[in-house]
Amino acid sequence: MTRKTGLVWHEIYMWHDTGTHAGVLPAGNPIQPGTHAENPETKRRFKNLLEVSGLYDQLVRIDPKPATDEQILRAHTPAYINRLKEESALPKGGDAGMLTPFGPGGFEIAALSAGGVIAAVDAVLDGKADNAYALVRPPGHHAEPDMGKGFCLLANAAIAGLHALEARGLKRIAYVDWDVHHGNGTERVFWEDPRALTISVHQDRNFPPDTGDMTDTGGGEGEDYNINIPLPAGSGVGAYEAVFDRVIIPALRAFKPDMIFVPSGFDAGAHDPLGRMMMHSEGYRSLTHKMRTIAEELCGGRLVMSHEGGYNAPTVPFYGLAVMEELSGIKTAVDDPFMPLFEGMGGQTLQPHQEAVITEACKLVERLK
Repeated sequence: MTRKTGLVWHEIYMWHDTGTHAGVLPAGNPIQPGTHAENPETKRRFKNLLEVSGLYDQLVRIDPKPATDEQILRAHTPAYINRLKEESALPKGGDAGMLTPFGPGGFEIAALSAGGVIAAVDAVLDGKADNAYALVRPPGHHAEPDMGKGFCLLANAAIAGLHALEARGLKRIAYVDWDVHHGNGTERVFWEDPRALTISVHQDRNFPPDTGDMTDTGGGEGEDYNINIPLPAGSGVGAYEAVFDRVIIPALRAFKPDMIFVPSGFDAGAHDPLGRMMMHSEGYRSLTHKMRTIAEELCGGRLVMSHEGGYNAPTVPFYGLAVMEELSGIKTAVDDPFMPLFEGMGGQTLQPHQEAVITEACKLVERLK
């Protein structure tokens, strides 16, 4: 069955400037200058493959507009936003925090990125789209209330979720973050908020190196509403599917959200330079199917994905296309040429040491009210 799947895109997202770096570190003697890991290439290739495949013209176009200060301040402190604005006006831009440089006008692009996810929420709630993918940049799931982190200036999905709660009248929302890095920003925004269930499945202690432990379950009224599943490095599709079947879907059923958000990073894909996992396009298709199906069961199909990481330019577009095909129900004629390589990697099935982590995480579901 085909569905109305919305897509948020704007060329200005690709103009976000992360400067001359060497991967994630500033360039300069003794580090030879190069390209920042978070650059436009993977996102632009994703959008380009949607066009080449013919799927782009079958999606519902959603035009973003900048998030307002009122919307942003639901998730961030005034001091932090004022600093971003001041540095954004400087000739060379500024730095939002840990590993988060930005060029002139960076705040304005970040506001449009957050606004793009808000637009996706509104499109789904207004019936313009059944589900939506916000292909935005800069990413957002590491940004904390008072600082940027990990390439993220504003907490895009958290800002959009608070818009759904505060302005659109939803009672409960849930996050399922499958980026290879821990969704620390979303976690911190909702740490004491029982209206949001925040789930992050990530590579254990990749980034940030000091967050994402299974023992971090929320605080105050939000206690037990934060679930971290730190998988061991080297986990493949079998481990991810087991996590979704045994932890994430039961947690969503227990919580019963009115809308589900997926901060969608593709850096758990095989060969990603910033991750050590082995996901592939059919794996992402399977996870998307699980999320779409549970959203249809629990909340009328209201599912919004917001783009996060993914840094291997040749492969990310095929992951994205698989996700968009599954969201829309439209299969294109494009096959992923990397599949024979990635699905044949040793360890793609669930391994005993991964099983142990998942079994422990299952106990967190029992604590949900």
